[in-house]
Amino acid sequence: MNMTIGQLAKQANVSIETIRYYQRKGLLIEPEKPATGYRRYPSNAVVRIRFIKRAQQSGFTLKEISELLSLDSGHCEDVRKMAEHKRQQIDDQIRDLTALRLALDALIKGCQTDPSTAHCSIIDSLSK
Repeated sequence: MNMTIGQLAKQANVSIETIRYYQRKGLLIEPEKPATGYRRYPSNAVVRIRFIKRAQQSGFTLKEISELLSLDSGHCEDVRKMAEHKRQQIDDQIRDLTALRLALDALIKGCQTDPSTAHCSIIDSLSK
C-alpha cells in the first residue's frame, strides 16, 4: 500500500516535518515525484520511521541510527558493540550528573545554614 506523506505521518505518528527532516538526514528515502500527483511512500516507510523513533528513545543519535540502519541482522555483534558504547555514555552522564547534583546540594545546604539577607552564599561560593 503506497501512501502520501500525510498518510505516512499519520500512520507513523510523526509530523510531516519529521519525515522531511529524516529525508534530509538520509534516514528515509524521498520517493520520486510523478509528473502529476503526489509522491507515494511504500508501507515499509512506516516500519523504518518507527525504528528510528524507538532507537531515539533508547538514546541513540540520528547519526548512530543511520549506522544502525546500514547494518542488517547479520551484524549483531556490531550492533551489540554500539549498544554497549551507548550504555557506557549513559553511565558516564549519570556519574557526571550525580556529581553535579552533589555539588548543588552542598551549595543549597550552605545557603540554608547561612540565611543572611546581606549576601547570597551560593553566589559567594560560585564567585570564588
